[in-house]
Amino acid sequence: MSGSFEVQLQATLNMIPAHTWYAAASGVLTYVNKRCADYLGLPNDHPLRSGIETGVGWDTHIPLIHPDDHDATRTVWATCVRTETPYDMVFRARSGDGSHRWFIGRAEPLRADDGRLLYWVGINLDIEERRQAELYLAESQRLANIGSWAFDDSGFKYWSPKLFEIHGLKAGGKVPNTAEYLALVHPEDREFIEKAMEKMLSDHQAFDFTKRIVRPDNAIRHVRCVGIAAANGGFIGTAIDVTDQEQLTRALRAGEEELRQILDLTPQLTTVLGAKQERLYANRMALEFLGVSLDEWQREIKENEAHPDDLKRLEAAEVRGLASGAPYDVEARFRRVDGTFRWLLARFNPLRDEAGQVIRWFVACTDIDDRKRAEEKLHQENVALREEIDKASMFEEIIGASPVLTTVLARVSKVAVSDSTVLINGETGTGKELIARAIHRRSRRSAGAFVAVNCAAIPRELIASELFGHEKGAFTGATQRRLGRFELADGGTIFLDEVGELSPDTQVALLRVLQEREFERVGGSEAIHVDVRIIAATNRDLSAAVANGAFRQDLFYRLNVFPLEMPPLRQRREDIPLLVEYFIHRYARNAGKSFRRVNKRTLDDLQSYPWPGNVRELQNVIERSVIVCDTEEFKVDESWLSAKPTLDTRLALSGTVAAHERAIIEEALRASSGRVFGPSGAAARLGIPRSTLESKIRTLRINKGHFRPGPAKD
Repeated sequence: MSGSFEVQLQATLNMIPAHTWYAAASGVLTYVNKRCADYLGLPNDHPLRSGIETGVGWDTHIPLIHPDDHDATRTVWATCVRTETPYDMVFRARSGDGSHRWFIGRAEPLRADDGRLLYWVGINLDIEERRQAELYLAESQRLANIGSWAFDDSGFKYWSPKLFEIHGLKAGGKVPNTAEYLALVHPEDREFIEKAMEKMLSDHQAFDFTKRIVRPDNAIRHVRCVGIAAANGGFIGTAIDVTDQEQLTRALRAGEEELRQILDLTPQLTTVLGAKQERLYANRMALEFLGVSLDEWQREIKENEAHPDDLKRLEAAEVRGLASGAPYDVEARFRRVDGTFRWLLARFNPLRDEAGQVIRWFVACTDIDDRKRAEEKLHQENVALREEIDKASMFEEIIGASPVLTTVLARVSKVAVSDSTVLINGETGTGKELIARAIHRRSRRSAGAFVAVNCAAIPRELIASELFGHEKGAFTGATQRRLGRFELADGGTIFLDEVGELSPDTQVALLRVLQEREFERVGGSEAIHVDVRIIAATNRDLSAAVANGAFRQDLFYRLNVFPLEMPPLRQRREDIPLLVEYFIHRYARNAGKSFRRVNKRTLDDLQSYPWPGNVRELQNVIERSVIVCDTEEFKVDESWLSAKPTLDTRLALSGTVAAHERAIIEEALRASSGRVFGPSGAAARLGIPRSTLESKIRTLRINKGHFRPGPAKD
């Protein structure tokens, strides 16, 4: 911070009628304003009064905090500094005379335009009277003076001894008649009580009101009267002395008014919301920005304040915030009083009670319109450059120029600009997810999320919760609401890899999303609408799965709107030298190595090998070879490609991809003695996931037992 800025900031903090301070980005307390320093009893030459950074950590100032609050304060502040997020907490601070008072403390991180944390600014509000009032109120309610009475149209029939005591009269005396009773009522309340008595006798309905009485010693007390109709036509009820509660309520209201005045001095748009984010209070700056009164703001709906394009983002952030109870930020445009929109950064900070429950949300809004407009200008200036980069790199890590690959990429370019559902078919390791990401990046949804889900990697009993989310209590372990992948992908693209592995129940739910663009969370009944593009991928023959009843025909037709077939690496051998060069460069750079050339025999072997694991297997072989190769000439251990002759022969004899896959898998099972998983299992030998291999074994109806030692097992 510059010296002039420090002086200006200190002068501003000294004007605020509360304890204010600032700290370095590291959390070191640097300055407290005069009000705070005087309260703490700091000497006039103390460094904290002049803003001289001593480098002393927060723990040094722990003695200023009540001992019972040390650990909680240290934990909250450490978390705040580590995560660079705001905080709210209630604690007791020691004054110069050694006594303690209750404060509510709030800290906000202040950042540079580039997002770098510069320092922390905080405010501590004295809530001692409010805390004491809460304690007194609870105690007075527990020890409240309660009397009882009976009454009919002829007057009072009974007063309990406690009721005489409440009115300052001798217990056991004569029960007052109506006129005598009204004489005990405060003159300003008599007309109200007379009408109340007439109304209760005519309506014969229960009542509850509070009045003032004047005792014989001229003391004024507040008495709450509660009555119900009796069977004999009269009333019975209680009278409670609530004078202390009334006085404390007025004190609380005065404290709230002082807090509102402080918030009105805060140089930010500030609002206070309830536990469910119902609107309670907005400071003067916020009301002037919107051009409404407090009553109008409390009744207003955010659809009339926020920009239509930002509503979904605001609502999604609110749902996540209420579900987690954690602080969060959201950027959105809000309508000013003149009808224009400005970008605001809204920071939502929860305030919790002693039980940890959220009781308030404090929202501080910072005007970031100039920054957003500068970012937009920069974005527009870079559009042309980005387009040129896109043309040059085309599909990033999708390397190759073979005719079969360029045909696929041409189809990708055409379908990307639409919103059509895409089904990508291809063997494991052919780059189906890369194609899905390329479609997303070149679509109108590129600014939205790309959410990838491997349907084969998620247990079947959890897949519905993973895709569609669940409500709190939906099943054992569901301790809070969780958003599913479809909600997270709203406005963007969801990629369902290995979609052929979905269970029948999940297939039905997915069909509904495709048809109606809505679903229900597990354990919920509310229909949730989403705007999501679906890209699915499979290494299975879904047509065969439909024929044998393993996959729904209607879902297959919904997914197969625009099919793409990813060619296996053995059909694009001319791309292998490019891929080898790309992977060598990538892994050699990470390993700090340099290769001048590729061994010719290695390159011939790589091009002749059938690559059952496709590009992923080639990638693994190159990475492994970079690690072990210590010369300037890149080589691959021939034993890693030893299956080549047998597999090539089988491929030539098979004549079909299915027969070739069967030959490859059976060869791997034979070499691993029928084991599928583990370091020496067939999946590891082929370089593919266990779930994928198991799926292929089921599809090709391969009996693993034939390759195990001993008698074959079905």
